[in-house]
Amino acid sequence: MIFEKEFKDALINLPVKEKDKLLLRLLKKDVPLADQLYFELVSTQTVEGRRAELEVMVSKRVASMSKHRFSNHDLLADMRSLSGEITKQVKITKDKFGEISLNLLMLNEILQANNQTIANYSRIKGHKFSLYVLARVFKILILIQAMHEDYLADFRSDLEQLGELIRANRLLNQAAVHYGMDLDWLISGEIPEDIKKRQSTLKK
Repeated sequence: MIFEKEFKDALINLPVKEKDKLLLRLLKKDVPLADQLYFELVSTQTVEGRRAELEVMVSKRVASMSKHRFSNHDLLADMRSLSGEITKQVKITKDKFGEISLNLLMLNEILQANNQTIANYSRIKGHKFSLYVLARVFKILILIQAMHEDYLADFRSDLEQLGELIRANRLLNQAAVHYGMDLDWLISGEIPEDIKKRQSTLKK
């Protein structure tokens, strides 16, 4: 939304007490913004501390759900839930490094614990699951490419592990081939310059 200059000036010239009341009222309706401001202005936690807490939570959640037999829908629902927690973390802390590392952690631990079960899904039932995984992988590669090239070294090991796990999974490997994802991008760490354009194959 674009605000007119007159409106902006009127807000700026409001009495301080009136602005404070309006701000508090707006924050009650925008919880994500309130959480972000709390983290920036009040919280004693660091970005790294928040990231470490979420790493523990992701690992515990994956271990818990992997103890039971899940349908592809249940596993996908859990992945979406974990992804939502990661997205929330990024919005609050603006942790771009954590957005990559946490998504890599989630995918690697889920595939490591459930690869055999996932590989046995029927093609139709596993289609949504495969698309979701590949979409996350494309996003990770795009985010890494957007960062300084020196950061790639921090993710090389996790990328290689993810590439090998997908390659070892019949269903995911077939989907990667179908949608033009070269797993060597992950294993070698050589991300193509046009990775964002290649991501569009998932929408076709």
